[in-house]
Amino acid sequence: MKVRQQKKNAKAASHNLIRGRFARGRLPEVEAFTASLPFDRRLFRHDIRGSIAHAQMLARAGLLRANELRLIVSGLEQIENEIAAGHFKFDLADEDIHLAIERRLIALVGEPGRKLHTGRSRNDQVALDLRLYLRDELAAVTALVTDLRAVLIALARRHVATIMPGYTHLQRAQPVTLAHHLLAYVEMLGRDRERFEQAAARTAVMPLGAGALAGTTLPLDRRMVARSLGFKSITANSMDAVSDRDFVVDFLSAAALAQVHLSRMSEEIILWTSTEFGFAVLPDEFSTGSSMMPQKKNPDLLELIRGKTGRVIGDLVAMLTILKGLPLAYNSDLQEDKERVFDALDTLKPALNVLAMFWPTLRFDAGRMQSAAGGFALATDLAEYLVAHGTAFRQAHEIVGAIVRETAEAGKTLEELSIEDLNRHSRLFGADAIAMLRAENSVARRTIEGGPAPATVKRRLKELGRR
Repeated sequence: MKVRQQKKNAKAASHNLIRGRFARGRLPEVEAFTASLPFDRRLFRHDIRGSIAHAQMLARAGLLRANELRLIVSGLEQIENEIAAGHFKFDLADEDIHLAIERRLIALVGEPGRKLHTGRSRNDQVALDLRLYLRDELAAVTALVTDLRAVLIALARRHVATIMPGYTHLQRAQPVTLAHHLLAYVEMLGRDRERFEQAAARTAVMPLGAGALAGTTLPLDRRMVARSLGFKSITANSMDAVSDRDFVVDFLSAAALAQVHLSRMSEEIILWTSTEFGFAVLPDEFSTGSSMMPQKKNPDLLELIRGKTGRVIGDLVAMLTILKGLPLAYNSDLQEDKERVFDALDTLKPALNVLAMFWPTLRFDAGRMQSAAGGFALATDLAEYLVAHGTAFRQAHEIVGAIVRETAEAGKTLEELSIEDLNRHSRLFGADAIAMLRAENSVARRTIEGGPAPATVKRRLKELGRR
């Protein structure tokens, strides 16, 4: 009987934290629909970190006594340990993680716990918590991007001379090297890292002190809280501080584009490991079998990375849609921001991690790749040979197009042509033109900055190593 009464009192205390205006409690259905506690509880460490900084500032401002501060800090630390250990009793009536922690703090330390919310609203409190959380997560995402990038750079170093066909419209276009192809993704990931770093800079702005929307008349020291939490700046407008979720959109935008890059990467590996391409072999430890066909080895991991890209793009679109019609300042629509952030992080981080593990296990068939890089993919080299000997490019294009048509109709490839075959179309072709009809020679001559020649790729790898 006593235990039942304690639970009833605890629930009543939770309700009474913000229910003074109301004569009747909310319907259970309304509580269940509006509560964010089932998902925002993962902010508990950041909420406690922010609350401790806030309490220390209140004590400095003379709004808390020293012994009250000690009780509050020790109580919050105990709560953090309880939640981390799985011993904390969550109650949906608390609505969110902020009230859940405050309710427990009051139960632990009594009246001093009721003073913690001095000068603070849940509006600026949740903005702070989310910024703290996302700041930490952005550092983790940036590290994962850096790791994947390093894996690709290491792989590129081993394949500077591995010839393969480059594609446009998924048709063989011109010879390149595997290293050059891999470094294209290194460049993409480099831009991704920049975007995450820029998002982190815009996230690291301290909003606490904005109150519900108009600040407070109490003598709060916002910059002290910012210093304590490692923020370099504070928000300049209290209404913007509580309603701003641009930093969330910044993250989601960067996450969506990074996931698109991972999807493109996954698609190419799926193609390369198909029987039709045969450029690489799927590693067993990253493959799945068929429930019916014993011979199958399926790239399910890569397909899921490709498929989950829609989730992250959806998170970005959802957040933009939430914001598009909101008047200032805070509205409960913004409660939807956290699930978008959590979902994007829970999708992107494992994808980055498993791809960094996957790439080093991929076995390439260099012979098959080089064989596919020849043939008509060398046509542009012939056209450029004529240009270098004074022919206008459009005329050279037409001449070589005729050579390709004639050769294809004869069932031959460009490598099989003799100098006499070439001279029937243009007397400008010399004996040295035959040497150009080799994929490795074509690639080696493409020394333009940013090109695929091994010498150029080595210089780029050296630059990346210095960075």
